[in-house]
Amino acid sequence: MGVEVSVEGLTKSFGSQNIWRDVTLTLPEGEVSALLGPSGTGKSVFLKALIGLLHPEQGSVIVDGTDITKCSSKELYEIRKLFGVLFQDGALFGSMSLFDNTAFPLREHTKKGESEIRDIVMEKLDLVGLADAGEKLPGEISGGMRKRAGLARALVLDPQIILCDEPDSGLDPVRTAYISQLLIDINAEIDATILIVTHNINIARTIPDNIGMLFRKELVMFGPREVLLTSEEPAVKQFLSGDRFGPIGMSEEKDDATAAQEQELADAGIGGGGTKDDFSEIIPQVQPNPGMPERKAAERHRQRVEEMMHELPESAQKAIRESQQAEDEIREERARVTSDNGNGNGDQNRSDDRQEQFAGSEANTEQFPAYRAGNA
Repeated sequence: MGVEVSVEGLTKSFGSQNIWRDVTLTLPEGEVSALLGPSGTGKSVFLKALIGLLHPEQGSVIVDGTDITKCSSKELYEIRKLFGVLFQDGALFGSMSLFDNTAFPLREHTKKGESEIRDIVMEKLDLVGLADAGEKLPGEISGGMRKRAGLARALVLDPQIILCDEPDSGLDPVRTAYISQLLIDINAEIDATILIVTHNINIARTIPDNIGMLFRKELVMFGPREVLLTSEEPAVKQFLSGDRFGPIGMSEEKDDATAAQEQELADAGIGGGGTKDDFSEIIPQVQPNPGMPERKAAERHRQRVEEMMHELPESAQKAIRESQQAEDEIREERARVTSDNGNGNGDQNRSDDRQEQFAGSEANTEQFPAYRAGNA
């Protein structure tokens, strides 16, 4: 099961440049969270602070009861074994094959034999559609493939906490959808705590249980996705819609003259180019694939939302109720499909399904099978 990560009063600067200050949030154990914000607001820096790669000037990061800002190097080394990290650029060793990159954590942190390591690595490469690319070097493949290889390495120890820095960057929309589904399946299978840094609004609206947003060196909001998606906070609404008009500018601080000019355009009926999607409607959250366990996090999350429902505007309550009803219907249909397919030969069925997925394909790089844990 995933572990809770508690951040209290975190402040980070590089020299005289303050990145963010007094950031306080809790990543609930076993839940999926997303961190949004304009480019340059320090989201990647925040991830690095969570695993002790960067040391904050103030505040604490408590992981499984240990404050990593104050612990010894030995304690930090042990805590890091709880994490799987997908860095923004993949962060692969350029002189190692994709197989050896993925195997590296197993060889570093376990005493498994090479035969067992090979089985685990090939399973993880297969998960991200790279089963036929294990012998290639990072320089011989595309940026999107390097990203997927980085995810395979992040999963190889079946971590309790998974940090994903823009998992969709460099990927086409179809593979982004597969990666998103894979993260939900992982959460269902091992109840891992997951934090996703992303600019992808579709991911933010459909994948996480919780959403936060960094802006102007502060955490604007963090909490259940339903609260942020129905928020009237101007920066949040502008970011979700992708509109030019609002407090977010080309540089993080929009000057008064630009804001006044944009207001004149808006008053004249000229739009800011944002999406016209109705963000008062909460899209149902993506569910695990049929045959996967129910997400334990879903029930915990819903209970927390119910407890704070009375604090929300009527319009937000209505949107949340409608979303919950839609999600319940999806779960019922998923359970029906799972029941219809369950004939006592689950393992054989999964094997047959995988063969069918790859039938007619020249390479397994075109598919992402459902996640299965327990080999690490």
